[in-house]
Amino acid sequence: MSKLRISPFVKQCFVTATVCLTTIGHGSVVGFPAILLPQLKDPDSSLILSKEEGSWIASVTAISQLLGSFTTPPIMGRLGRKVAHFVVIASILLGWTVILLAKSMEAMVVGRIIHGMSFGLMLPLRSVLLGEYTSPKNRGAFLTTISVAQAFGILLVHLVGSLVSWQKTILILIAFPLASLLMTFYTPESPSWLAARGRYEECRKVFRWLRGDGEEEELEEMIRARCESTSTPISNCKDLMVLLKKKEFYKPIVIMIHSYLMGEFSGGALMSCYSTTVITLLAGPEVDAHVWMIALDTQRNISNAIAVFVVHKVKRRTMFMATGGLCIASNIAIACYVYARVLGVLTYTAIWLPILLINIQFFTVAVGMVCLPYVIAGEIFPLEYRSVGSSISIVSIACGYFLVTKSFPAMVDSIGLHGSYAVYAAAMSYNLCVVWSLLPETKGKTLQQIEEHFRGKTLVPEEIEARQHLKDKKTDVEKTHTDV
Repeated sequence: MSKLRISPFVKQCFVTATVCLTTIGHGSVVGFPAILLPQLKDPDSSLILSKEEGSWIASVTAISQLLGSFTTPPIMGRLGRKVAHFVVIASILLGWTVILLAKSMEAMVVGRIIHGMSFGLMLPLRSVLLGEYTSPKNRGAFLTTISVAQAFGILLVHLVGSLVSWQKTILILIAFPLASLLMTFYTPESPSWLAARGRYEECRKVFRWLRGDGEEEELEEMIRARCESTSTPISNCKDLMVLLKKKEFYKPIVIMIHSYLMGEFSGGALMSCYSTTVITLLAGPEVDAHVWMIALDTQRNISNAIAVFVVHKVKRRTMFMATGGLCIASNIAIACYVYARVLGVLTYTAIWLPILLINIQFFTVAVGMVCLPYVIAGEIFPLEYRSVGSSISIVSIACGYFLVTKSFPAMVDSIGLHGSYAVYAAAMSYNLCVVWSLLPETKGKTLQQIEEHFRGKTLVPEEIEARQHLKDKKTDVEKTHTDV
């Protein structure tokens, strides 16, 4: 019997599905407070929390994200991407187990801290995995599935948690990281990591298994760049200062810090944890907040699915600027609507207006603000600094998430919902300006080409000739196969 041949695209889909299953688990972690906290306010609950304790449950994961994100580089760099993924899955399963068995607020916080570490480990890892495993022509679409998976995890936990207890919800959610654990055993190590470790033959074997024989140019460019690399480990402050002056090191970090902050202030983190509170304040107390929470989560998933196809067609810069500008406009419109209602100009009778505005906001969040930073992160970091650069930029996610989720109740009490949205719009405007000025177009380019752009490197005639020779050789091989 002939051996079953699987196309490279299917293999890349399998690796992507493995990452997405873990990301669904982390999406559930993000959305869990929205169904946990209302249930813990029930007088019949065995564990009752105050508003202050509830805000810590919602936000404490952001603190431990920092520790997790800085643990990623040594694991991902020394032990490999695959081992790092195993660590992520093990920690998310441990966190759910601790929360499920929790009998006190302290134990619940410990479980959330473990989840934060797992999320911090995964944030830089997932973009690196998909960026290194997938082809340039489909890389944007594959990277966009990260936000689709995370949005689906949020929808899933909100939907299931609205129907059953939080304990039963956890038992259902555990299935996704368990499935990812099983699939990870059958995924190969990243070819980029193998090249960075000098294991070039293994690199070629895995690369061709993932990509086929049609992308030899990128493979040889990657190996050549690693052979020519003269980098040395950072051993003192002088080495660090030299590294900080390299454009290919600091520019991607600056871009990603502002991109991630843009996503956090856009409303994704806020609506994941405080969706029912925001909907009630925005549309009125007579609105069924839980029904609208599920409806908005569903819309977000549909918009994320649309983004997979849009990002495959539209340039990164164009898409980021368009959705970012629309998101800022929707936040300003929501702030103006709420302020007009505070002044008595509008009433709760026009329910369609706030629902329309928040749907526009959710559309921009799903299509651009949440998914695009992960797409860009998988493309702009040079291989040499991919682990540390990703981890440094992830700090902005943790800081932004903690700032939004911890301060929102106090902000609403002090400056109102309209003031809060105005602050978010101002923060996004600043971040959008920075990204617009620094972000190059990356669509359709290989990772090596993007790396050379940030380095400011221009190809010398010998390199152009060598690459043309490689192309000609590839063409001759293809012609020979066709003739046969």
